[in-house]
Amino acid sequence: MIKNLWRWIKKITMWLFVSSFLYLLICKWVMPPITITQIDNSFSYGLHRDYVSGNQISRNAKLAAIASEDQAFPDHIGFDWDAIEKSLKPKKGKKQKLPLGAAASTITQQTAKNVFLWQGGGIMKYIRKIPEAYFTLMIELVWGKKRILEVYLNAIEMGPGVFGIEAAAQKYFGKPASQLSRQEAAMIIACLPNPKKFSVKPMSNRVSWRYPQILQQMHNIEDDPDIALLIK
Repeated sequence: MIKNLWRWIKKITMWLFVSSFLYLLICKWVMPPITITQIDNSFSYGLHRDYVSGNQISRNAKLAAIASEDQAFPDHIGFDWDAIEKSLKPKKGKKQKLPLGAAASTITQQTAKNVFLWQGGGIMKYIRKIPEAYFTLMIELVWGKKRILEVYLNAIEMGPGVFGIEAAAQKYFGKPASQLSRQEAAMIIACLPNPKKFSVKPMSNRVSWRYPQILQQMHNIEDDPDIALLIK
Protein backbone atom coordinates (compact mmCIF):
# COMPACT_ATOMS: atom_id res chain seq x y z
CA MET A 1 0.00 0.00 0.00
CA ILE A 2 2.81 2.41 0.91
CA LYS A 3 4.60 1.59 -2.35
CA ASN A 4 1.46 2.29 -4.35
CA LEU A 5 0.90 5.57 -2.51
CA TRP A 6 4.49 6.64 -3.11
CA ARG A 7 4.17 5.73 -6.80
CA TRP A 8 1.05 7.90 -7.13
CA ILE A 9 2.73 10.78 -5.32
CA LYS A 10 5.67 10.63 -7.73
CA LYS A 11 3.33 10.52 -10.75
CA ILE A 12 1.29 13.47 -9.52
CA THR A 13 4.45 15.44 -8.71
CA MET A 14 5.90 14.76 -12.15
CA TRP A 15 2.61 15.69 -13.84
CA LEU A 16 2.43 18.96 -11.89
CA PHE A 17 6.03 19.78 -12.75
CA VAL A 18 5.67 19.09 -16.47
CA SER A 19 2.30 20.84 -16.84
CA SER A 20 3.41 23.89 -14.86
CA PHE A 21 6.59 24.20 -16.91
CA LEU A 22 4.65 23.94 -20.18
CA TYR A 23 2.23 26.64 -18.99
CA LEU A 24 5.16 28.82 -17.94
CA LEU A 25 6.73 28.33 -21.35
CA ILE A 26 3.49 29.27 -23.14
CA CYS A 27 3.23 32.41 -21.00
CA LYS A 28 6.59 33.55 -22.37
CA TRP A 29 4.61 34.60 -25.46
CA VAL A 30 0.93 34.53 -24.38
CA MET A 31 -0.58 36.49 -21.51
CA PRO A 32 -2.06 34.25 -18.79
CA PRO A 33 -5.76 33.80 -19.64
CA ILE A 34 -6.81 34.03 -15.97
CA THR A 35 -5.19 33.93 -12.54
CA ILE A 36 -6.35 32.64 -9.17
CA THR A 37 -6.36 36.20 -7.81
CA GLN A 38 -8.48 37.45 -10.71
CA ILE A 39 -10.98 34.63 -10.24
CA ASP A 40 -11.18 35.31 -6.51
CA ASN A 41 -11.71 39.04 -7.01
CA SER A 42 -14.29 38.63 -9.77
CA PHE A 43 -16.90 37.38 -7.30
CA SER A 44 -16.65 40.48 -5.11
CA TYR A 45 -15.42 43.31 -7.34
CA GLY A 46 -15.82 42.11 -10.91
CA LEU A 47 -12.92 41.78 -13.29
CA HIS A 48 -11.58 44.77 -15.22
CA ARG A 49 -8.48 44.14 -17.30
CA ASP A 50 -7.12 44.73 -20.78
CA TYR A 51 -3.80 43.09 -21.54
CA VAL A 52 -1.44 45.15 -23.68
CA SER A 53 2.02 44.52 -25.07
CA GLY A 54 5.13 46.07 -23.57
CA ASN A 55 5.38 48.71 -26.31
CA GLN A 56 1.85 49.87 -25.40
CA ILE A 57 2.90 50.63 -21.83
CA SER A 58 4.32 54.04 -21.03
CA ARG A 59 8.00 54.22 -20.24
CA ASN A 60 6.86 56.16 -17.17
CA ALA A 61 4.84 53.22 -15.85
CA LYS A 62 7.77 50.82 -16.24
CA LEU A 63 10.12 53.28 -14.54
CA ALA A 64 7.67 53.91 -11.69
CA ALA A 65 7.28 50.18 -11.03
CA ILE A 66 11.04 49.63 -10.82
CA ALA A 67 11.60 52.78 -8.76
CA SER A 68 8.95 51.85 -6.23
CA GLU A 69 9.04 48.09 -6.08
CA ASP A 70 12.47 46.78 -7.05
CA GLN A 71 15.37 49.02 -7.99
CA ALA A 72 17.70 46.02 -8.09
CA PHE A 73 15.45 44.36 -10.70
CA PRO A 74 17.98 44.52 -13.59
CA ASP A 75 20.72 42.96 -11.47
CA HIS A 76 19.26 40.07 -9.44
CA ILE A 77 18.07 36.64 -10.56
CA GLY A 78 14.68 36.86 -8.87
CA PHE A 79 15.70 37.34 -5.24
CA ASP A 80 17.11 40.49 -3.66
CA TRP A 81 19.14 38.92 -0.87
CA ASP A 82 20.26 42.26 0.55
CA ALA A 83 16.66 43.44 0.96
CA ILE A 84 15.64 40.08 2.44
CA GLU A 85 18.47 40.27 4.96
CA LYS A 86 17.52 43.81 5.97
CA SER A 87 13.86 42.85 6.37
CA LEU A 88 14.87 40.08 8.81
CA LYS A 89 16.83 42.44 11.05
CA PRO A 90 14.38 44.68 12.94
CA LYS A 91 15.83 47.48 15.00
CA LYS A 92 15.07 47.61 18.74
CA GLY A 93 12.07 45.33 18.54
CA LYS A 94 10.47 47.20 15.65
CA LYS A 95 10.04 46.00 12.11
CA GLN A 96 12.65 47.71 9.98
CA LYS A 97 11.27 49.83 7.19
CA LEU A 98 13.03 49.18 3.90
CA PRO A 99 13.91 52.15 1.70
CA LEU A 100 11.71 52.85 -1.30
CA GLY A 101 12.51 50.46 -4.12
CA ALA A 102 14.04 47.84 -1.81
CA ALA A 103 11.08 45.62 -1.03
CA ALA A 104 12.00 42.11 0.11
CA SER A 105 9.59 40.73 -2.50
CA THR A 106 11.00 41.48 -5.95
CA ILE A 107 9.05 42.23 -9.12
CA THR A 108 9.90 38.70 -10.26
CA GLN A 109 8.54 37.16 -7.05
CA GLN A 110 5.39 39.27 -7.25
CA THR A 111 4.89 38.20 -10.87
CA ALA A 112 5.33 34.52 -9.99
CA LYS A 113 2.83 34.81 -7.15
CA ASN A 114 0.25 36.75 -9.15
CA VAL A 115 0.39 34.65 -12.31
CA PHE A 116 0.86 31.10 -11.02
CA LEU A 117 -0.14 31.06 -7.36
CA TRP A 118 -2.45 32.69 -4.82
CA GLN A 119 -2.54 35.62 -2.39
CA GLY A 120 -3.15 35.63 1.33
CA GLY A 121 -1.30 35.14 4.58
CA GLY A 122 -1.43 32.61 7.37
CA ILE A 123 -0.40 29.04 6.70
CA MET A 124 -1.16 29.42 2.96
CA LYS A 125 1.61 31.99 2.74
CA TYR A 126 4.15 29.45 3.95
CA ILE A 127 2.77 26.68 1.74
CA ARG A 128 3.23 29.07 -1.21
CA LYS A 129 6.92 29.77 -0.55
CA ILE A 130 8.43 26.70 -2.24
CA PRO A 131 6.45 26.90 -5.51
CA GLU A 132 6.94 30.68 -5.48
CA ALA A 133 10.71 30.22 -5.35
CA TYR A 134 10.52 27.69 -8.20
CA PHE A 135 8.42 29.91 -10.46
CA THR A 136 10.53 32.96 -9.59
CA LEU A 137 13.72 31.27 -10.72
CA MET A 138 12.13 29.69 -13.80
CA ILE A 139 10.63 32.89 -15.21
CA GLU A 140 13.97 34.63 -14.70
CA LEU A 141 15.64 31.88 -16.75
CA VAL A 142 12.91 31.36 -19.37
CA TRP A 143 11.17 34.73 -19.78
CA GLY A 144 13.86 37.34 -19.22
CA LYS A 145 13.54 40.74 -17.56
CA LYS A 146 11.53 42.57 -20.22
CA ARG A 147 8.87 39.87 -20.36
CA ILE A 148 8.66 39.69 -16.55
CA LEU A 149 8.10 43.45 -16.33
CA GLU A 150 5.52 43.33 -19.12
CA VAL A 151 3.52 40.53 -17.47
CA TYR A 152 3.87 42.15 -14.05
CA LEU A 153 2.34 45.40 -15.25
CA ASN A 154 -0.49 43.49 -16.93
CA ALA A 155 -1.29 41.02 -14.15
CA ILE A 156 -1.11 42.79 -10.80
CA GLU A 157 -4.14 44.31 -9.12
CA MET A 158 -4.22 48.12 -9.17
CA GLY A 159 -7.59 48.71 -7.58
CA PRO A 160 -10.56 46.60 -6.47
CA GLY A 161 -11.06 44.25 -9.41
CA VAL A 162 -8.77 46.37 -11.61
CA PHE A 163 -5.91 44.32 -13.06
CA GLY A 164 -3.07 45.70 -15.09
CA ILE A 165 -1.80 49.12 -16.03
CA GLU A 166 -4.12 49.53 -19.04
CA ALA A 167 -7.31 48.99 -17.02
CA ALA A 168 -5.96 51.27 -14.28
CA ALA A 169 -5.02 54.04 -16.73
CA GLN A 170 -8.48 53.92 -18.31
CA LYS A 171 -10.29 53.84 -14.96
CA TYR A 172 -8.36 56.57 -13.17
CA PHE A 173 -7.29 58.89 -15.98
CA GLY A 174 -9.43 57.98 -19.00
CA LYS A 175 -6.44 57.30 -21.24
CA PRO A 176 -4.40 54.31 -22.48
CA ALA A 177 -1.37 53.12 -20.54
CA SER A 178 0.86 54.31 -23.37
CA GLN A 179 -0.04 57.94 -22.57
CA LEU A 180 0.46 57.97 -18.80
CA SER A 181 2.48 60.90 -17.50
CA ARG A 182 5.18 60.47 -14.87
CA GLN A 183 2.86 61.71 -12.11
CA GLU A 184 -0.06 59.52 -13.21
CA ALA A 185 2.17 56.43 -13.39
CA ALA A 186 3.60 57.16 -9.94
CA MET A 187 0.10 57.61 -8.50
CA ILE A 188 -1.04 54.22 -9.82
CA ILE A 189 2.05 52.38 -8.60
CA ALA A 190 1.73 54.10 -5.21
CA CYS A 191 -1.41 52.05 -4.48
CA LEU A 192 0.75 48.92 -4.13
CA PRO A 193 0.96 46.62 -2.24
CA ASN A 194 -2.65 47.04 -1.06
CA PRO A 195 -4.72 48.54 -3.89
CA LYS A 196 -8.01 47.82 -2.12
CA LYS A 197 -6.96 49.94 0.85
CA PHE A 198 -4.76 52.56 -0.85
CA SER A 199 -6.98 54.09 -3.52
CA VAL A 200 -5.77 56.17 -6.44
CA LYS A 201 -9.08 58.01 -6.93
CA PRO A 202 -10.23 59.29 -4.53
CA MET A 203 -6.61 59.56 -3.46
CA SER A 204 -5.88 57.94 -0.12
CA ASN A 205 -3.44 59.50 2.33
CA ARG A 206 -0.93 56.73 1.61
CA VAL A 207 -0.96 57.36 -2.15
CA SER A 208 -0.78 61.12 -1.61
CA TRP A 209 2.26 60.67 0.61
CA ARG A 210 3.99 58.02 -1.47
CA TYR A 211 3.73 59.07 -5.11
CA PRO A 212 6.01 62.15 -4.78
CA GLN A 213 8.66 59.84 -3.32
CA ILE A 214 8.29 57.52 -6.30
CA LEU A 215 8.67 60.49 -8.64
CA GLN A 216 11.93 61.41 -6.91
CA GLN A 217 13.22 57.86 -7.19
CA MET A 218 12.24 57.75 -10.87
CA HIS A 219 14.42 60.82 -11.41
CA ASN A 220 17.27 59.21 -9.45
CA ILE A 221 17.41 55.93 -11.39
CA GLU A 222 16.29 56.73 -14.93
CA ASP A 223 19.83 57.31 -16.21
CA ASP A 224 20.99 53.88 -15.09
CA PRO A 225 21.89 52.14 -18.41
CA ASP A 226 20.44 48.76 -17.36
CA ILE A 227 17.13 50.32 -16.33
CA ALA A 228 17.04 52.51 -19.43
CA LEU A 229 17.41 49.39 -21.58
CA LEU A 230 14.51 47.66 -19.81
CA ILE A 231 12.01 50.50 -20.04
CA LYS A 232 12.64 51.74 -23.58
